[in-house]
Amino acid sequence: MGKSRVLFLCVGNTCRSQMAEAIVNEQFGDRWEANSAGSRPEDAVNPLAVQALEEIGIFHHGRPKSVNEFRLVPFDLVVILCASDDDQCPIWLGGGRVLHHPYPDPAHAPGTPEEKMIAYRSVRDRMLDELPEILATK
Repeated sequence: MGKSRVLFLCVGNTCRSQMAEAIVNEQFGDRWEANSAGSRPEDAVNPLAVQALEEIGIFHHGRPKSVNEFRLVPFDLVVILCASDDDQCPIWLGGGRVLHHPYPDPAHAPGTPEEKMIAYRSVRDRMLDELPEILATK
């Protein structure tokens, strides 16, 4: 039996969805293949998201991708990570179970880079705790 496929969606595909993709591929890659995309992908993955992952030994080399790249790809589970009141939050019209599980966007955290890292670590740590349960909903 092949791996299950999960797609993580947010707006810019630079922080939350990239971290979720990397964590799942690193920790659950024997059972899951994770991808991520955004409704308005930006040019590059946020370096603070990459740093937050590297702090726990995950070296992610993803790139922001448009949700349109995956419209015809079958997924077992699609997880929307942005807040439901965000009018830029992507809508998934493909197949598979869709789950809305919002996380605050660490890219909007105020302060110095060191202060912003607190928000990135908080999202990362919540994902480490919650992703096993999210994947179990498939």
